Parts: sequence; C-alpha cells; structure tokens
Amino acid sequence: MVFSFDVMMALITAMAVATSLLTQLVKSILDTCKKQYASNVIVAVVSVVVGGCGTALYYVNCQIPFNALTSVYLAVMCLLNCAGAMVGYDKVKQAITQIRDIRI
Repeated sequence: MVFSFDVMMALITAMAVATSLLTQLVKSILDTCKKQYASNVIVAVVSVVVGGCGTALYYVNCQIPFNALTSVYLAVMCLLNCAGAMVGYDKVKQAITQIRDIRI
C-alpha cells in the first residue's frame, strides 16, 4: 500500500498549509502589481501544483515507483488538496470578516 490514512492526512495537512501561504504570497504580488484576479482560480492553481509536487516528493523520498496506480493517487491528492483549499480558504476568510465586523 502506498498511502496509509495517517500518511494521507499528514500530507494533506502539510499541503494545505503550504497552499495557504503560497496563495497569500501570489495574491500580495498581484496586489502590488495592481492586477485583477479571481481568488478561487489562484487557490485552484496553487493547490494543484502544491498537491502534485508534494505527493511526488513523498514518492521520491519513500522510493515509491511512478506507475499507473501511484499516478492515480497523485491525481487524487491534487484534487483533495484543491477541494480542501477551496472550502477552507473561503470559510476562513468569511469567518475572519465576520469576527472583524462584530462590535462589542
């Protein structure tokens, strides 16, 4: 077995943190250049790149060969990271806005 549940959750957690940091970096660069962008598109692109690279690095580190099955796992990890980043990013941003708007 290539992935155990624990390994998969650890990878998704690490990739989610990396995706959030890189997304904010890209957005700040685009804001500095005064470019218009769609946040969800940036999150999707960054999360797929981070998910693919993170999973590939795990394969190389653990000496797991690239074959049909591991390629499917790699694609699934990209999609899971993308889904998690899209849901997580929007909900966290919404929560911060709601907390900031509360006046006690």
